[in-house]
Amino acid sequence: PSRTFHGNNRLLTSQIVSHYESINQGEKDVPEYFNFASDVLDKWTQLEKDGRKPANPAFWWVNDKGEEVKWSFEELGSLSKKTANVLSEACGLQRGDRIVAILPRVPEWWLLNVACMRAGIVLIPGTSQLTAKDILYRLQASKAKCIVTNDTLAPAVESVLSGSQFLKSKLIVGLGSRDGWLNFKELL
Repeated sequence: PSRTFHGNNRLLTSQIVSHYESINQGEKDVPEYFNFASDVLDKWTQLEKDGRKPANPAFWWVNDKGEEVKWSFEELGSLSKKTANVLSEACGLQRGDRIVAILPRVPEWWLLNVACMRAGIVLIPGTSQLTAKDILYRLQASKAKCIVTNDTLAPAVESVLSGSQFLKSKLIVGLGSRDGWLNFKELL
């Protein structure tokens, strides 16, 4: 069943199904390359700018303390472009490189997801319950060139750095700084 989103009278589900069916029936071409960030997020941003789509939040996060982060499609697109630049420039990542993200579900987690899609970087998500041994295994098996974590989990990452020969950069999401780590918020 279809449902409306934030009072939008257009049924988004039926539009998506209709588009999919038209591709299946050969009425529309399957794109050679698909990138969610540019093919969906950027298109929806343009539809909002043109007044052809009502303004709805693209991202709305609320934590258990009631703090909110709300981004429009334009804001999410812009922030994901900046994040993709941080990953490619400050962290030295290229299309096809791997990044391990061990974060709780904070807004930066979703921002990294969209930025990695945009830049063609392979995101390897990890739960914040990983032990140092788990982190080392993931770094070695994935040959990740970058790891992103927070202040709480950084010591576990640091304890296994000697065994992760492919890792080139470490990015921390937090307020403080840490020796040898790039600070995500400062770079953004």
